[in-house]
Amino acid sequence: MIQSINELKMLAMDSISKANSGHPGMALGSAPAMYALYNNIINVNPSEDKWINRDRFVLASGHASALLYGILHLSGFDISIEELKKFRQVNSITPGHPEIELTKGVDTTSGPLGQGIPMAVGMALAEQILASKYNKKDLNLIDHYTYALCGDGDMQEGVTQEAISLAGHLKLNKLIVLYDNNDVTLDGPLNNSFSEDVPKRFTACNWNVIKVRDGNDVERLLRALKKAKNSTKPTLIMYKSIIGMGSVNAGKSLTHGAPLDADDLIQLRESLGVSNEPFEISEEVYLDFKENLGKRGQEAYEKWLTIVEQYKEKYASDYEAFERAINSEIDFTSIDNYPIDLDNNIATRNASGKFLNLLSKDNDFIIGGSADVASSTKTYLEHSSAITSTNFIGQNINFGIREFAMASISNGMLLHGGVKPFIGTFLVFADYLKPALRLASLMSLPLICLFSHDSIAVGEDGPTHQPIEQLAMLRSIPNFSVIRPSNELTTKHAYKVAFQSKKPTAIILTRQNVETLYEVSEEDFAKGAYFVHEHLTAKYSLVATGSEVNLAMKCAQELEKDEILVNVISMPSFDLFEVQDAKYKRKIFKDYDKTISIEMASSFGWGKYAKHNISIDTFGKSGKASDVIKDYKFDVKSVTKKIKSIIKH
Repeated sequence: MIQSINELKMLAMDSISKANSGHPGMALGSAPAMYALYNNIINVNPSEDKWINRDRFVLASGHASALLYGILHLSGFDISIEELKKFRQVNSITPGHPEIELTKGVDTTSGPLGQGIPMAVGMALAEQILASKYNKKDLNLIDHYTYALCGDGDMQEGVTQEAISLAGHLKLNKLIVLYDNNDVTLDGPLNNSFSEDVPKRFTACNWNVIKVRDGNDVERLLRALKKAKNSTKPTLIMYKSIIGMGSVNAGKSLTHGAPLDADDLIQLRESLGVSNEPFEISEEVYLDFKENLGKRGQEAYEKWLTIVEQYKEKYASDYEAFERAINSEIDFTSIDNYPIDLDNNIATRNASGKFLNLLSKDNDFIIGGSADVASSTKTYLEHSSAITSTNFIGQNINFGIREFAMASISNGMLLHGGVKPFIGTFLVFADYLKPALRLASLMSLPLICLFSHDSIAVGEDGPTHQPIEQLAMLRSIPNFSVIRPSNELTTKHAYKVAFQSKKPTAIILTRQNVETLYEVSEEDFAKGAYFVHEHLTAKYSLVATGSEVNLAMKCAQELEKDEILVNVISMPSFDLFEVQDAKYKRKIFKDYDKTISIEMASSFGWGKYAKHNISIDTFGKSGKASDVIKDYKFDVKSVTKKIKSIIKH
């Protein structure tokens, strides 16, 4: 055991030293805890790394990646010594912080402190939901644990507190967090900025807390882990460690994020009794992991396969439903058959609520909620109950006023698999959860974000609640789709696009009623931009999104009274349009200099498509929606006047 831990430590140091970059401090301090977890507790199978019933592990402190890559290599995952030598190098599978799409054995991309624990909460929540739904008295199809390793930095991030509060409320007892408490952060001693009693905080949030005085005491760590597995609450195992233990700078922030120098590495290797050359591992160490983690994981996997065969035979229809959920096979029949009344004026948030309820009723693995604004965002599923600590069968999650955690937890649910989460809040609060949207995009997680109250038409709530720059912010995120439908019909189309997407998607929704002034096919809508009013001889084009499409069409009608012909383009999605071929793009946007954008939000980003922008580059005002719109000159008369002035020039 001691030899395995010491060689694991040096393997991490060798990787960091060769890269001349990395974080040795936590890798040295938490090696015993990682050894205890991986070689003695966790059930994973390196030959089937995506096995649905495996235990999950989240390295919340993603900067300790060298330690994770080292233990994954020793455990038999497909990470070679050569890849460890490429640590932090371009195009390697051992990047500076773990990335799920690159490295087998990594259960989530991590690194931005704070988001790891919420994602672990999401994984644990998904496990409970699937276990409650599919497990039988005689056969447990889903039965595993979620583990996370975090440090002092995670404990200071607000999103961590949001998540631990909800996890304790829901009593997610199969969630176990290992807390490396070394009392040091990058800038110096932890007490420079942090003096709270963490165990009391977790206890107050309905967690089980186990303290281990010495993080090098593997036997005590193992006892703590085994005790945690029997808890009726989520568990925090808090162990004291020394950052950079064994280094001449042990206990100092110097070891947090800079490689040890050559002399320090030599003395560390000698003090640990590791005589191997750099990147050399003893056969005894490989055998240690093979006979423990390898054997245990393979046996657990084979046992599960036996359960699956028995389950298929006894509960065939339930297993079919389980597979459909795991593969996220959405049945769209209900919304495909939903008739659209073109004379019906309806807010797109209300239309969204209709389609969400229809879709989730036919697909019970669609699960989600809002940050305490379900009645406003229309994200409550009327046909189902809410998930509670005693009922995980429901499809509604009361996330509470925890926007950031809501998105991060939903990312964790998607990473687990078997559930299709959606989240809802006001568009202006997209700022609160943006880091989680970025991480979802980085991992290509198809999270559904329903953002309502999409413009100054929010009205009386005023500038604090009226989004201006949020659309531009969301559109700027790589691999993130933003769709702003303009009526009930296009909201229906947006649902089809979003729920089939392989990346996160935001559907942007109005508070106010909108008319359906045009029809468009699902195929044309999915192209991101299309004509809703076209004249072959028109020189100018108006392009708009959401409720402003109707505004543009009414302006076009006014202009025609003065014999001024313009085309009107509805552009619900920049990103969907950008993947179209060049010929289609030229067809829609014929003349940049004669294109005018209309959107009740920031002009930022529109310069790519239109030389002229009718927009709002200041914050909003409080008042009745109609009065605010008129004050900002977004009524038909004012916008028509602006268009005429542009055309005359």
